[in-house]
Amino acid sequence: VAETSGACKVACLATVEELQSICREEGLVCEELGVTKNNLCDFEVEYLCNYKRIELYLVKWKGYPESMNSWEPRKNLKCTDLLSQFWEDMVRELRRLKKRTIPKKLDASLASHLVQRAKLRKTLKQWETHLNSLGNKKGRIFVENLVDMEGPPKNFTYINDYKVGDGISLTEVAVGCECTDCLNDPVEGCCAGASQHKFAYNELGQVRVRPGLPVYECNRRCRCGPECPNRVVQKGIQYSLCIFRTDNGRGWGVRTMERIRKNTFVMEYVGEIITTEEAERRGHVYDKEGTTYLFDLDYVDDEYTVDAAHYGNISHFVNHSCDPNLQVYNVFIENLDERLPRIAFFATRPIKAGEELTFDYKMQMDPVDAESTRMDSNFGLTEIPGSPKKRMRIECKCGVASCRKYLF
Repeated sequence: VAETSGACKVACLATVEELQSICREEGLVCEELGVTKNNLCDFEVEYLCNYKRIELYLVKWKGYPESMNSWEPRKNLKCTDLLSQFWEDMVRELRRLKKRTIPKKLDASLASHLVQRAKLRKTLKQWETHLNSLGNKKGRIFVENLVDMEGPPKNFTYINDYKVGDGISLTEVAVGCECTDCLNDPVEGCCAGASQHKFAYNELGQVRVRPGLPVYECNRRCRCGPECPNRVVQKGIQYSLCIFRTDNGRGWGVRTMERIRKNTFVMEYVGEIITTEEAERRGHVYDKEGTTYLFDLDYVDDEYTVDAAHYGNISHFVNHSCDPNLQVYNVFIENLDERLPRIAFFATRPIKAGEELTFDYKMQMDPVDAESTRMDSNFGLTEIPGSPKKRMRIECKCGVASCRKYLF
């Protein structure tokens, strides 16, 4: 304990629930932990641990240690959602074990599996709550793992905006437009026109310029308000999405919980902005691990790369497909340095609720003109001096008919 108030703060190694459990086990009241005389002996089901055919369930009580678990008849349990989840987990595991009947009493391995599954679900729910506490996104993020016992990724920090690496600076735009209606009455072509480019969006916020052309959105110095139709990417993710565990060895993936219209913005690719030299150094490490999250920012010059391995948003979990439903666009908002565009994903076609979101890790733009050929988007293809021109070949598991068999 610190000698003087506010001298230091030390993170507690126990969670609040663990401390509550200790209080209840010892019969101690602690108002700061929410353990009072009125609820000291309250019992709430945290999860179910076992089952007997005579409709008895072994219950782990919330806020109490496992030593106080007790067998309870079905009639005593009001936790219908937990009961349904318990049975879903049990049936799924029995199917995996190719067992057709439910045993009268669960063996130790099956009971242990159900407990670990319940604990994993609780851990993922806490991570889900944390992800949704970051930023003001319209859509929610859900997390689901029905495949294995993998929990939240280690050594990964969720961020909603770029993390700028050492020696790199982002220069904010100095001027903005004077429009009051950017779409219908743009002054001198608005922000896009000032850069000698087309207005990128229609009235529904759908991108209408060809992939390969840059997108210039209005910025904080513009006269137009936050509802301006030329502010799309900067509003962030608008759809509810789910980070889920794939069942074919591709790790985590992302699917949409809502229908997404064609040409609408879905998400940004966010991570650390690093120099190409630093990307080359990290590339050696990622090659050995058989994975990479490097995305070259080569709109004009190949000077910078985005690395989402340890810092990133939900795009960190988006998988590759040789027939993707997301397309990359380079977007400029507060920073007009053409070496540092923002990477935005737009839907290439209507996407149904429940469909997995994917992009092509080796996406190539249609070389209609000199400008579009500059914006080839190479994901994880930073070349290493002294190494072969092609990086280590990674087998593709996207499963589409047009699959190229290898990612790189």
